[in-house]
Amino acid sequence: MKVIPFYLPQFHEIPENDEFWGKGFTEWVNVKNAVPQFEGHKQPVLPIDNNFYNLLDINVMKWQAKLAKEYGVYGMCIYHYWIEGRKLLEKPLENLLKHKEVDMKYCISWANHSWTDSWVGTRKTLIVQTYGGKEDWENHFKYLLPFFQDERYITVKGKPILLIFNPEDIPNLNDMLDYWQERATQEGLSGISFAYQNYYYGMKKNCDESRFDYGVEHQPAYAFADYRNGAIRYVREYGYKFLSFIQTKFHIKINMNKMTRLERMDYNRLWKCVLDRKPKNEKRIPGAFTNWDNTPRKGKNGLVVEGGTPQLFEKYMTEQIKRAKEVYHKDMIFVAAWNEWAEGSMLEPDNINGYGYLEALKNALNANGEFPK
Repeated sequence: MKVIPFYLPQFHEIPENDEFWGKGFTEWVNVKNAVPQFEGHKQPVLPIDNNFYNLLDINVMKWQAKLAKEYGVYGMCIYHYWIEGRKLLEKPLENLLKHKEVDMKYCISWANHSWTDSWVGTRKTLIVQTYGGKEDWENHFKYLLPFFQDERYITVKGKPILLIFNPEDIPNLNDMLDYWQERATQEGLSGISFAYQNYYYGMKKNCDESRFDYGVEHQPAYAFADYRNGAIRYVREYGYKFLSFIQTKFHIKINMNKMTRLERMDYNRLWKCVLDRKPKNEKRIPGAFTNWDNTPRKGKNGLVVEGGTPQLFEKYMTEQIKRAKEVYHKDMIFVAAWNEWAEGSMLEPDNINGYGYLEALKNALNANGEFPK
């Protein structure tokens, strides 16, 4: 079973983050500044031995690769940011390509979404995701090609797999994917296996699934949608807009700053949503998650999953590996996440659970006879 965690490269400084958040900003700033939002809320959760690493140091990736392999991780799915030729957080991925001695299999997810400051509550757009035409398709393909040709890159049936986070946002999507397929064969590849990532109930709007070999169920996002009933979704989406309208229309003073949009979910119930999900079609690849708490980013506007432990993760991951084979008929599971520290979703060792989530993954693989030899 190929366990592939999502991998966030935002653990090094870049000029854009310095501009938006102050000199020296990385994801570690949010992690260190986290505070409890309610009684019993465990924050901050910090890396074990205060290992606030810098991903520009190739020795960090060597350590991660060794640790991942020891506990049964097949490879990483690394987020990639491309905005009409503008790259963001690209150095760790480029360093990995350069340093062939790093024993890490990997694939890429194009995180094609705008950057916002949603975690401070204003939802201001900082960098708009835009798309170019055929010239940009060519430039983007040329950038991705050396990764696709890397012997460590993850392939399916001989084709490199490329995830796209928000495919529906891309104008002329099918034309772009067809162009990339043509270019891939011209360059001697067998093609590209495209996978859409962030769509709970299938494709809609301006594209279809015909160009995609796979659809990755990105958990716990799919489970969040299943967990919330219609009323909860409505209140969360429109309730605060309604209060703002009342305040303005009738001149009623409501201190919105003192209100919280904090949402709390039960770990067992959320995992039940994962395990109850049936694949929409034969393209679906199942997902899994370690835990979730994005209050380091969003504070009182965050979402906290309560009750999670490595022991429970082991129990549910054992079942999900079995379901991957028997229900989805797949040999892959994408996991949130290797190092989403500011969203409380990580396999890396922390100061509360130690190596517990990695041990749990190893045990779950062994229980299914799937630990890599």
